Amino acid sequence: MTSSSSPSQDAQSLAQNYPEGLRADALMEEDVAWSHEIDGERDGEQFDRSERAALRRVAGLSTELEDVTEVEYRQLRLERVVLVGVWTTGTIQDADNSLAELAALAETAGALVLDGVVQRRDKPDAATYIGSGKANELRDIVLETGADTVICDGELSPGQLIHLEDVVKVKVIDRTALILDIFAQHAKSREGKAQVALAQMQYMLPRLRGWGQSLSRQMGGGKGGGLATRGPGETKIETDRRRIREKMAKMRREIADMKTGREIKRQERRRNKVPSVAIAGYTNAGKSSLLNRLTGAGVLVENALFATLDPTVRRAETPSGRLYTLADTVGFVRHLPHHLVEAFRSTMEEVGDSDLILHVVDGSHPAPEEQLAAVREVIRDVGATDVPEIVVINKADAADPLVLQRLMRIEKRSIAVSARTGMNMDQLLALIDNELPRPSVEIEALVPYTHGRLVARAHSEGEVISEEHTPEGTLLKVRVHEELAADLAPYVPAPVAL
Repeated sequence: MTSSSSPSQDAQSLAQNYPEGLRADALMEEDVAWSHEIDGERDGEQFDRSERAALRRVAGLSTELEDVTEVEYRQLRLERVVLVGVWTTGTIQDADNSLAELAALAETAGALVLDGVVQRRDKPDAATYIGSGKANELRDIVLETGADTVICDGELSPGQLIHLEDVVKVKVIDRTALILDIFAQHAKSREGKAQVALAQMQYMLPRLRGWGQSLSRQMGGGKGGGLATRGPGETKIETDRRRIREKMAKMRREIADMKTGREIKRQERRRNKVPSVAIAGYTNAGKSSLLNRLTGAGVLVENALFATLDPTVRRAETPSGRLYTLADTVGFVRHLPHHLVEAFRSTMEEVGDSDLILHVVDGSHPAPEEQLAAVREVIRDVGATDVPEIVVINKADAADPLVLQRLMRIEKRSIAVSARTGMNMDQLLALIDNELPRPSVEIEALVPYTHGRLVARAHSEGEVISEEHTPEGTLLKVRVHEELAADLAPYVPAPVAL
């Protein structure tokens, strides 16, 4: 066994005995030959190079649930809200229904409703919406329930928001902001997201606020700033408003480009003379369920307000074989924010350009007449008052028979159906067939078998009354538009002389 020597002596012997090229290898062999008992105590645990570079798992940091009983202690922290309404007109039942709808909107947005109050006033207070005394009472309710948000059943001015927040000491939002939040959660398509973003910016622009230094003016003019200034520049809040306006202009251009693509599709349908039917109605009235029942579209159906925002167009066929398109539109709600009507105007044009509107109303709702009035107000805003309308009273299986009778007595062109069970769907299809505009020209033509394309066009673009196959060709009696009638005119049989 060799005796150990000092490191300096080892280095001198290596320099004398090994050439320059082999000195490094000899040093590595010397390192490998070190004793673990001696060097282990000096350097601690030794690792290979690959082990030193590898990821090292640290034990005891995982928070994965090992026992299913622990799940009940992991509850999602929902926003706790108190609802406030101002009752100015109508009955107390109308005010309660409006606040109940606000509660459904808040639940859809993901909030936990703790309480709701209504204040009877001739008009909302200009400062705090409900008056200073009632605002103090609202603060006590917020403290008692532990709420962190107050939602007002109306659109508040920027001043009302600030003053009410100063009194209740928690966040205050209005009905418009709540609906915008729901739209932002449910928008899926690129166009839907752009429309919601534009509406949100329109809403936020007059409500921007700043505190302290946020309102200070920037340095203006002069070379390099400092003392050489020409005066105060724009404030921080003015800068924010300018940037929002620039984003809004960009968003409007993007929406206009998307509108062009949808307009091209509409022109193609018009060129092919395909009738269009638009499904409009109050939110959660069952429009998507009706579309699925009539066409098998497979659109998302959920018992929630504004579950679907993006318009869906599907091809359908009447019992007589006529083709038409069925379009599902965005749901409406009472006091629909003006920003949303403007932002979704391009989407709502599907209603104005249609040949027939299926106005869906929830027959099981406490106030279906109010739903009808709210939807017709929006239809009037988008300029679709001249389009024929069929009132489809949905959820008839769960509705009060007296309410159904009352609605059908008031609405002469109406039908009660159930999209869930399929009740009266055949009658609805027959009604659509009768109400769709019919081609204006009735013609009888003997089309040679070599011109089968004309026969196919007669089936797809017109209404075939009778069809008979003869040795000379196909004898058609059809109702078609003027363009197709001109193409069939050479094959009209000559009248038989008596």
